[in-house]
Amino acid sequence: MDFGHSPRALEFQDKLNAFMDAHIYPRIAEHKAEIEAGNFPVPFIEDLKALAREEGLWNLFLPSLRDDEPGTRLSNLEYAPLAEIMGRVGWSAEVFNCNAPDTGNMELLHLCATPEQRAQWLVPLMNGEIRSAFAMTEPDVASSDATNITTSIRRDGDDYVINGRKWFITNACHPHCAFFIVMGKTDPKAERHRQQSMIIVPRDAPGLSIVRNPTILNMHDPEGHAEILFENVRVPAGNLLGEEGSGFALAQARLGPGRIHHCMRSIGAAEVALSLMVERAQERHAFGKYLSEQGVTREWIAQSRLEIEQARLLTLKAAWKIDQVGAKAAQRDIALIKVVAPNVLAKVSDRAMQVFGAMGLTPDTPLAVSYTWARALRYADGPDEVHLQAIAKMELKSSNRGASAHWLTPPAR
Repeated sequence: MDFGHSPRALEFQDKLNAFMDAHIYPRIAEHKAEIEAGNFPVPFIEDLKALAREEGLWNLFLPSLRDDEPGTRLSNLEYAPLAEIMGRVGWSAEVFNCNAPDTGNMELLHLCATPEQRAQWLVPLMNGEIRSAFAMTEPDVASSDATNITTSIRRDGDDYVINGRKWFITNACHPHCAFFIVMGKTDPKAERHRQQSMIIVPRDAPGLSIVRNPTILNMHDPEGHAEILFENVRVPAGNLLGEEGSGFALAQARLGPGRIHHCMRSIGAAEVALSLMVERAQERHAFGKYLSEQGVTREWIAQSRLEIEQARLLTLKAAWKIDQVGAKAAQRDIALIKVVAPNVLAKVSDRAMQVFGAMGLTPDTPLAVSYTWARALRYADGPDEVHLQAIAKMELKSSNRGASAHWLTPPAR
């Protein structure tokens, strides 16, 4: 295993850091003010997107591209530190067209879209002209088991008719969201993992309605994590992704790289939390000395550094493994980091909030948002428990009793 950064990767890191220094960090306060004023999408984002594309910082996440698709063709290992840099400012990923759920949808469309679907949906998505959403999770079933999905996708002549309810659908309320990739059942009588299919549904399709945009731990995201109702939504049969019954396999293909992108960005957010903790600890004075001189604060700082470095190494290993053998063979590594990274972000953010005192609970720092999103990420793309079960299953299956058997064998008498 070699996690060293290639000269090309280092060049992109330098370019991205320079862009963040010049155009992202100085506008954090302005972005916050625009959101608080109800100006969404934030007006200056489109200008930054044009500038980022002009500088070649565009579609950084997708390793395999056709010649006619705009992007950089970086490997997952090369992309990992770039996603971490973007993760320092949550909204910055959109500037580089590297924001979820669009990245996962682009990967999925790149994998299986027809030429017509590519032209209508993938090309404008890769050009940053539209946004998208991925509609799998449902309120009435445990959607971490995708075979539980109940939304109906029924063939009717040259169309499919969709009925069902989805929720926690990120990006659904974004004004530029043009389509949903919807997962539902085309054949409830088929083999368990062949009942599901995926289909492209335009945002303005008759019968599609947004019921509400619930807050997340009382935090409001204007792009939404919406509850959506599909009532006899009719779309052309040509909108089907792949073939009927391929939905479960496509979901696994989409979620693998997407999970690791979340982890990469989480590490960047954790680095910000640690940096803020260190600065605040050296400024805040209590009981006769600075917090940085208190033993418990020093332990929090040290423990945070340990956890971030461990998470980063696991993430780099998972990225390297995907590059070497593909997401399916890297399933264990992806599951490991998907559990570790959100929990690390939550722990580091929590410690930093404690060092800041009551201020850490307010919008004056990014810590409350980081903490909230870290908690939400323990559900996104599969809850911790599902990944832990998968890890345990793989460990039990691959257990090598060669060495352990000698320890467990009673001595001869």
